[in-house]
Amino acid sequence: MKISRPSLVPALVVACTASLVLGSAWAAAGPGISLMAADAAATSPALNPAHPDSYTVKRGDTLWGISSMFLKDPWYWPEIWYANPQVENPHLIYPGDVLTLVYVDGKPRVQVQRAAASQPGGTEKLSPQIRESPLESAIPAIPLEVIGAFLGRGSVLQKDEIKRSPYVVSIRGKHIIGAAGNELYVRGKVEGVDHGYSVVEVGKPLVDPDDGDVVGYEGIYVGAGTIRRVGDPSTLFLTDTSREATEGDRLISQQVAFPAQFVPTVPPRPVEGTIIAVMDGVSQVGQYQVIIINRGSGNGLAPGNVLRIWQVGEKTADAAKPGRISANVRLPDEPAGLAMVFRTYDRVSYALVMRATSEMHVQDIVRNP
Repeated sequence: MKISRPSLVPALVVACTASLVLGSAWAAAGPGISLMAADAAATSPALNPAHPDSYTVKRGDTLWGISSMFLKDPWYWPEIWYANPQVENPHLIYPGDVLTLVYVDGKPRVQVQRAAASQPGGTEKLSPQIRESPLESAIPAIPLEVIGAFLGRGSVLQKDEIKRSPYVVSIRGKHIIGAAGNELYVRGKVEGVDHGYSVVEVGKPLVDPDDGDVVGYEGIYVGAGTIRRVGDPSTLFLTDTSREATEGDRLISQQVAFPAQFVPTVPPRPVEGTIIAVMDGVSQVGQYQVIIINRGSGNGLAPGNVLRIWQVGEKTADAAKPGRISANVRLPDEPAGLAMVFRTYDRVSYALVMRATSEMHVQDIVRNP
């Protein structure tokens, strides 16, 4: 296997997650090249014409952002990853690491060199090194602060999640509504004293437009607080509120487990679904907003899958054929953005909009990129 480094072709970049490990398929492949994409193409993925010659990973970088710098289609980056067996945790990327483009058998591949170590005489040696920093310092695939805020607020609730969650049974002092500084009495299992919870009102049902089934419920954020006493009922102290807390509101833990492993990939089989909700109560969708789609693990979706969002074509009258029903023309769907799935249930998934090129709305379509 011939490996060479081009003098004019810029470096491609890969990055992995803050304890978001690249898929187990990579690790199992051992030294060499591991292809994780669902349908590895015989030809190499198209490079971004503006990619730089090399790149040093910085704090705040994400896998998506870096791979977009170097690949025209970021979801194909697993096809160019070259795992260096001499580097500890070769599937994790850290701030300070240097990513370099090489050619393996004539095809572009990316390899990582750990942060440079100063050598005697003022020189720097780029070579495999032992890293003592924790795995959590590896860069994430997507902006974790965006996802963390969403997960902690329970913006979409599953039916079984509502049944399991603790709920407000009364407000101390015989108040009808609660606000910051009030104590709530709650029933149900809580994690313990000082554990943080979001208080959420169960809102309207989310309906699958394909069959009319209810696939979840809107979660309306009320506020946040911590457990002061465990019992039946337990006591929660409200630290802040954005609306009034009332009896029947649910408690959602603010310490939500995040998917352990995912990377940008193409879904393993064709998927076509619909945006059924947008978080934050907005009607239009923009970059880094969370959308809910009516396709989930039962349809083959998994965290890391990338979907293209299509603006649904409107119906318009054909002016050349006025007054005729058949004259109505449905305009073609138009590409409007890209989203990455980060959490799946059987029939719904949460996805983060990574790129927005046009207006997007509820009822727009998602498909394989």
